[in-house]
Amino acid sequence: MKILIFLSEVSIPLILFYIVGFGILMKCKVYEEFVKGAKDGLKTVVGILPTLIGLMVAVGVLRASGFLDMLGENLGYLTSAVGFPSELVPLTVIRMFSSSAAAGLVLDIFKEFGTDSQIGLTASILMSCTETIFYTVSVYFIAAKVNKTRYTIAGALFATFAGIFMSVFLAANLKI
Repeated sequence: MKILIFLSEVSIPLILFYIVGFGILMKCKVYEEFVKGAKDGLKTVVGILPTLIGLMVAVGVLRASGFLDMLGENLGYLTSAVGFPSELVPLTVIRMFSSSAAAGLVLDIFKEFGTDSQIGLTASILMSCTETIFYTVSVYFIAAKVNKTRYTIAGALFATFAGIFMSVFLAANLKI
């Protein structure tokens, strides 16, 4: 166990020294390349910042307004019929937009139902089986200047629904 701790502590410095050393061996101006990369990264952040702020504000408004609770109650009749708890509907919707807001909802679910409950277990598996579709698409497509998403969103939604189905299936069949 001590060797794993040691390796985890020295791995990142070793990788950094390796990259710098390799750059020097290849007669590359390491610092100038680092500054150039940092400058490009900052331009990317400035370019996607309005999208990020818009997503964060929209998620905050939906959560604070009570819309998510209302959505969960209204869709709960349909989702309960297929075995999906209505308490997880807001989590499913928010997870498509923001991972951090979804993590906050999971903590609320844990406080209300407990981590070992069926709903808590399903929420945990759901978080690992799904992705923040719209956040990821907006950030990466804006950064790469992609205008036509083609089948990306449809495929991502299909994968998310498959993840939701599997989270319910796994939580129902998992013996704790």
